[in-house]
Amino acid sequence: MPGRRGRGEGSIYRRSRDGRWVGSVVLAETGKRKSVTGATRQEVQRKLSALVRDIEQGLSPGDGRQTVAQYLTSWLETIKPTMEESTWVTHGSYARMHFIPALGRMQLMQLTPQRIQAFYARLLAGGLSSTTVNHMHGSLHKALDAAVRLGLVARNVTELVDVPRMASHEIHPLTKEQARQLLYVARGERLEALFTLALATGMRQGEILALHWRDVDLDARALSVRWSLRYHQGVFTVKEPKTRRSRRRIALAEQTVEALRAHRTRQLGERLKAGSGWQGAAWDDLVFCTEIGSPLTSNGQVRSTLRRIIRHASPAAPLPAIRFHDLRHTCATLALASNVNPKVVSEMLGHSTVAITLDIYSHVLPDMQEDAAAAVAAMLYG
Repeated sequence: MPGRRGRGEGSIYRRSRDGRWVGSVVLAETGKRKSVTGATRQEVQRKLSALVRDIEQGLSPGDGRQTVAQYLTSWLETIKPTMEESTWVTHGSYARMHFIPALGRMQLMQLTPQRIQAFYARLLAGGLSSTTVNHMHGSLHKALDAAVRLGLVARNVTELVDVPRMASHEIHPLTKEQARQLLYVARGERLEALFTLALATGMRQGEILALHWRDVDLDARALSVRWSLRYHQGVFTVKEPKTRRSRRRIALAEQTVEALRAHRTRQLGERLKAGSGWQGAAWDDLVFCTEIGSPLTSNGQVRSTLRRIIRHASPAAPLPAIRFHDLRHTCATLALASNVNPKVVSEMLGHSTVAITLDIYSHVLPDMQEDAAAAVAAMLYG
């Protein structure tokens, strides 16, 4: 006679009251019995084998009945305290508008690479851009990664699909002459130092608007990027940058330091004029603020000042209509074109890897390669 089955190995028998076959297995962790039923012994054997396999892989029995909609709803609530509100809103929008309507009714464990691939194809055929679908893929991948860690599924099926490539957007940096023209026209503007800093350091707009005087050392000619300003639904928030690389120290040129000194003198005059109405103390003395010390919005004085500078440029040397972010691109492009090491440029910009810097500014690389070839030739042949 064969010995008794060990716990977790499973057993099969036929139920007398209705003739259906039943397979059961005892869960080692809890001691509870989990059963499956079927019309034939072979069907139950397949179900039981799958159940035992899932247990061996660390999956939670019974969670396979959870639908995609149920899981995503739970996942969104779980991650809400762990990320910025804007990022969480984006994940929620993708889930409610796309994932749940298309995939929500099926069980989580029924998701396959083929279903996901077909889902992406429908999104593209419906008019969504490849960049948008790529972002949605990242969101779904993150959600299913969590499901794998929780033992709800054995694998992340999004890792086995062909992901639409993000559309490449051509950047529009200023030329060296145009950058100089912008700084010339900006002279005397209240926010002159802001545009000087943007062109000289490549800092993001949110980083500049969140800069505090305590993070600026004019004597050492350096500043520390530690915060980023967000404006959402009428509320200002100052938060740490998303990545470790974004928290960085940046050296300042003497011209940039002088611009900041002049700006500080002007700001002290505004503070005296505002008197008790000065709000700077509540914001820890922002470097760039309104005339009463409150934060600036990107759509307010910053944008209007940039537009005015562009409009007042000389007709003989007109400036193109650019976004504030193009000043960051200009700084990076000029630095790379001047043969500054890409690693140094990447650190100055706060990119997570130098590969991102090289990918964004690949248009500068051909000239850099020619210069490198000429430099090596000069060393070899004199």
